[in-house]
Amino acid sequence: MIGYLEGTVRAIRDNHCIVLVGGVGYKVFATKETLARLALDGKTEFWTHLAVREDILDLYGFPAEVELASFMLLLSVSGIGPKSALSILDAASSETLRSAIASGNAAYLTNISGIGKKTAEKIVLELKDKVLAGGSAGPAMPKGDMEALEAMRALGYSADEARKALRNVPAEIEGSSERLRESLRILGTHKHDL
Repeated sequence: MIGYLEGTVRAIRDNHCIVLVGGVGYKVFATKETLARLALDGKTEFWTHLAVREDILDLYGFPAEVELASFMLLLSVSGIGPKSALSILDAASSETLRSAIASGNAAYLTNISGIGKKTAEKIVLELKDKVLAGGSAGPAMPKGDMEALEAMRALGYSADEARKALRNVPAEIEGSSERLRESLRILGTHKHDL
């Protein structure tokens, strides 16, 4: 199994990159946020998971071991495959995901595209004890994020745009209206960066 890669970025695509290691180019699937941080011909390193199916070997990479752990946690839920787990981590940081699971907040997970209510409830049900037992729930989801997310979606922003803006709001800003106001300011200021 391949557990870790360190090499040079040769190509960056929508959902993967090619990492050159010892003359071999590895296709590594990663979150959009991770791919956005890569530089062509720059050095990179990934903690990886090799997903083996009868006809495909897919490699998933994460810049930090905690993100790989969250990915593996999601894979432990029956019915969640690697691509679904990656799309969940694309929409929510490891800390936010663990916080939502630990607090039993399935509603937050249902706002992730492709994740229905039943799947979100299943994730919370199957993982809540594991997250709490590990003591790795991470920081609590900032107060007001759920309401701010819903308000931004009602204003026409995609869930992805809203989440990215909320990630950039300092944790000391609390309350849904304050977090919404700051998120909208961020969206207006950094239209092209998000």
